[in-house]
Amino acid sequence: MEKDLEISFHPLIPERWGDFEKLFGPRGAIGGCWCMWWRIKRADFEKHQGDGNRQSMRVIVESGQVPGILAYADGEAIAWCSIAPREEFPVLGRSPNLKPVDDQPVWSLVCFFIGKPYRHLGLSLKLIGGAVEYAHQQGAQIIEGYPIEPKKDQTPDIYAFTGLASTFRKFGFKEVARRSETRPIMRYFIEQ
Repeated sequence: MEKDLEISFHPLIPERWGDFEKLFGPRGAIGGCWCMWWRIKRADFEKHQGDGNRQSMRVIVESGQVPGILAYADGEAIAWCSIAPREEFPVLGRSPNLKPVDDQPVWSLVCFFIGKPYRHLGLSLKLIGGAVEYAHQQGAQIIEGYPIEPKKDQTPDIYAFTGLASTFRKFGFKEVARRSETRPIMRYFIEQ
């Protein structure tokens, strides 16, 4: 697989729903998530896991909200990044480790999903760039991420769905809080 893929980024809008479904596949990315993990209470997530979460995400998209961006190569959606104003992810506020740092308005970059053939090619860094650019176009000044800082050298792909702190640092994010050994809160400040 070529490392220098020509990538374009597009918001997930109703016309791109089929691409999103194809990328996530019949299992809904990881365990029927459909990128609803940060959006609904855990009990509801478990109850709706799979098709229920898919339908919930579709309702969001059909309502005109943009829950994130898709990365395309050669006309095919190859990766996903969930980015939106923090208030669209209420689970963050209920987490003792990820509750708000202050009252600044932030956009939250909460999740990545990269199609299996495109993993380990440096796409996460490009996804962060695409997400930051999209949020900036929407008026965001602060982008917040919640990556993991693994204790070991290797983290299984399934546990890196929020990204790795090292990748966020490489892009220019700065740590602003750490309430857990393995979970920093990091921010990227868009220059005026």
